[in-house]
Amino acid sequence: MRHIHRTGRGLMTGASAALVVCLSVGVAPSWAQSDEEAEAGRELVETNCSRCHAVGTADASPHKAAPPFRKLSDSFPIDALEEAFADGRIYSNHPDMPEFIATPEQIEAIITYIASLQS
Repeated sequence: MRHIHRTGRGLMTGASAALVVCLSVGVAPSWAQSDEEAEAGRELVETNCSRCHAVGTADASPHKAAPPFRKLSDSFPIDALEEAFADGRIYSNHPDMPEFIATPEQIEAIITYIASLQS
């Protein structure tokens, strides 16, 4: 059941009320942090990966052997990608893939973005 809270200006859903409470005490809700993290991941993959990979929801990979990020879960467990990035063990079907080194925060952002694309 959705909770509805009455405000001076009308009705507010439970989620809206929670957002107001979080923002008024200076705490970002976890889904907002995930959105920010996914956006940071999107920026990283657009900068570092889009030369070969499709990194959006409907684009085609410029490099024919580079899988679209939205289809990675068809071949790889997304949870395993984080460990592979951290260990520098990202292998590809295209031998000209450059080495990619990222901080733990960047890896988390990239994984969050890739996970958000999976259909």
